[in-house]
Amino acid sequence: MGSYSVINPSTETVVTDVHLHSEAETDALIAKAGSAYESWRKVAPGERAALLRSFASEVSKEREALAELEIRNSGHTRGNALWEADNVANVLNYYSAAPERLFGRQIPVPSGIDVTFKEPLGVVGVIVPWNFPMPIAGWGFAPSLAAGNCVVLKPAEYTPLTAIKLGEIAKKAGIPDGVFTVITGKGSVVGARFVTHPAVRKIVFTGSTSVGRSIMAGCADQVKRVTLELGGKSANIIFADADVDKAAANAPGAVFDNAGQDCCARSRLLVEKRIFDEFMAKFEVAVKKFRVEDPSLASAEMGPLISRKQFETVTSYLEERVAFTGSAPNGKGFWLAPHVLLAKDTSARSWREEIFGPVVSVLAFEDEADAIRKANDSEYGLSGSIWTRDLARGLRVARGVESGNLSVNSNSSVRYWTPFGGFKQSGLGRELGPDALDAFTEVKNVFFSNE
Repeated sequence: MGSYSVINPSTETVVTDVHLHSEAETDALIAKAGSAYESWRKVAPGERAALLRSFASEVSKEREALAELEIRNSGHTRGNALWEADNVANVLNYYSAAPERLFGRQIPVPSGIDVTFKEPLGVVGVIVPWNFPMPIAGWGFAPSLAAGNCVVLKPAEYTPLTAIKLGEIAKKAGIPDGVFTVITGKGSVVGARFVTHPAVRKIVFTGSTSVGRSIMAGCADQVKRVTLELGGKSANIIFADADVDKAAANAPGAVFDNAGQDCCARSRLLVEKRIFDEFMAKFEVAVKKFRVEDPSLASAEMGPLISRKQFETVTSYLEERVAFTGSAPNGKGFWLAPHVLLAKDTSARSWREEIFGPVVSVLAFEDEADAIRKANDSEYGLSGSIWTRDLARGLRVARGVESGNLSVNSNSSVRYWTPFGGFKQSGLGRELGPDALDAFTEVKNVFFSNE
């Protein structure tokens, strides 16, 4: 099917050309993964664990090379790109402990014994978005491989380079041929074939809610297992009793990190009415200090948007009232300064829709009940933050907000050893932490009669 050019979003120059796999090529690679599964599932737990640790070690050795690829391919800042490479290694190390700990149970029954086993599924298709190509790939393939599955991974067309590199690293680490396969190409060809191919027993998809719905519908034809991590419109709730200085200083990073191209971005800012002006004044200082610059610089806090198309989509939201902006480079590249919008009410487009860019929409709230009501007035429920010095209030609001991942007095969303996933239309299932392994295994129950 030919090839396509990968563009550096900071400079709009071509980085390299990448092969577009056809449906026939995809089928052949899925078949190869299916054959590899027959031997991979039988690898002793300790041996599989050792291979995953080897994979993690090789990723760590290549962290600088992986980060450099992500800076050029995705426009990620150097700090973020290094963290992302490290996250892949950390997730592999975490799940390297899983093969020897996939415990079943012995359940008391009359006339014999009853035991359960956690069996792998087969071939798992992992479809990765362009916003965090490395870590999200690892969140899918590490637990899947640990559970004894084989993986076919389709990176986003915009950002395939680190996935290709990870495929090469896996082979170097000793992962057997066909066990982990990267297949570049169009979503309408490769991704769609993952959904329709009967040998692919599960889909792990991260991306937009609209595409996630279509994948879920496609998987229904074969009752295919699916994990979906979809859109978000997370709230950052600032109460009057919060440490306002700290909340304001941290708010830019909560939404503008990765140029706002983050499903966990706190893109709705809710501020208690009686401190609204105070908070906004401090927030403005923090936004204007936020460094948007060449992502290869160690000082960069934000790089460009991923593409011209994304730039045009995001700028279409800037017709609403602007409170203030940050700054960004001029010239080549898909650069956009951070923007802070004042929503007229909860019906504003910027308040309701996932923008996926460096734009935050701000509203005041009256009290605790109003804050929870406004935070929950969304089809999404992925992440969010609550800022208060009152521990009881923090607990009440955390229980009241309909979201899968919340932080109190912090904007942290992801730790590889804790579960990650969304409520409502933000997704289905959980990634990371101990919960993820359940999504890559089936429970088999076996009764042994003693009669």
